Amino acid sequence: MFNWFGKKRARRVPALRGESTRSNRKRADGILMFVVICLMIFGLVMITSIGVPKSIQLSAPNVLYPNCGDQGVDCYLLFRNHLIRLAIGFVMMILMAKVPYQFWKKTAGYWFVGILVMLFVVLFLGSKYTTFAKSWLVVFNTSFQPTEFAKLFLIFYLASWMDKKKEAIKSFQSGFLPFAVILGTLILPVILQPDLGGTLVLALIATSIYFVGGARVRHLALGLLFVMMASVVLLANISHLRDRFSAFVQSDVSCKEDYCWQTEQSKIAIGSGGFWGKGLTQGVQKSYWLPQATDDFIFAASAEELGFWRIALLVLAYTTIAWRGMLIARGAENRFVQLTSIGLTAWIVFQAFINIAVNTALMPVTGITLPFVSYGGSSMLSVLVATGILLQLSKHSNYENHSSGRGNGRTYYS
Repeated sequence: MFNWFGKKRARRVPALRGESTRSNRKRADGILMFVVICLMIFGLVMITSIGVPKSIQLSAPNVLYPNCGDQGVDCYLLFRNHLIRLAIGFVMMILMAKVPYQFWKKTAGYWFVGILVMLFVVLFLGSKYTTFAKSWLVVFNTSFQPTEFAKLFLIFYLASWMDKKKEAIKSFQSGFLPFAVILGTLILPVILQPDLGGTLVLALIATSIYFVGGARVRHLALGLLFVMMASVVLLANISHLRDRFSAFVQSDVSCKEDYCWQTEQSKIAIGSGGFWGKGLTQGVQKSYWLPQATDDFIFAASAEELGFWRIALLVLAYTTIAWRGMLIARGAENRFVQLTSIGLTAWIVFQAFINIAVNTALMPVTGITLPFVSYGGSSMLSVLVATGILLQLSKHSNYENHSSGRGNGRTYYS
């Protein structure tokens, strides 16, 4: 039999039953952690530079011609909030890196049911804030977006379920249909919010795990056909999605409507930054024209100030995360570690490149954040928790041998 890397499977050496021996224990992936910390620092710097107009708006909404020196005007409100969230997220990442992955495997079903209930609660008790999607729950004056954590618990459940299924995954009745039911059950309340970005990321995460787990290509093609048909129905019946898609296929520089304004102003920001950029704090679009400059469109706002050559390093950082995640999965000591690593990596990387594609007008506006960089609470905390778990999984992988070219290409599970 062959695994998804094209290599013949070998029985894991030297540990048995998916548990590392003392001699096989390793440190977490230092390169992955370094890149993530760099992205966190980058985000903090850019929010400090870009976030002043929004900080003024939030701290002094009724002040005419506000100035940073005026009483009640806080020009660094977003910076302080983001710094606190980063600190909490970083602590959670370190803690999650110490939690044995067996805990998540054993409790995957409970987490899945819990988040599913919460997603349906959002439909009745959720808040919209400044978006058209009812995606937030407010608990003790703190907003919480369950969809962000649904990505994590979907990964655990699918990895645990597929770890037990193994060869049955290739079957239509025992593999594809149960997979479609699991994914559809979780995605349904997300679609009803409606949250296009969350739905897309959840589908890509699940498809990645399903593919690596041994799915047949014809089953994937059937699923893609169903998704295309469902997308046509959604576009025909949900006006917000239809407007966003229309703005994408019929871009117009004179557009002044909400659904196409963001895309046009994002392109202007990136284009005006040129190769070298205008310099930190010198961006113009963030002040009056580019909505959500600190969260959904932070890539475009950063490109205006940093220019092409610096923003290209951001793309390189996410490519590096993809590389490290693939290595961790390739050297995984068992099937659950492999599938979970793939799911976590797919989440971070797909979400990052979807956000970048939206900012560069290669995709319709989806309303998702840039991992580790965008201003946000639930999105930042969930992705740092996911990173901590991926670091824990790297301790159960021979990724170092694959990275240096010394490995034999085998995966170490039976």
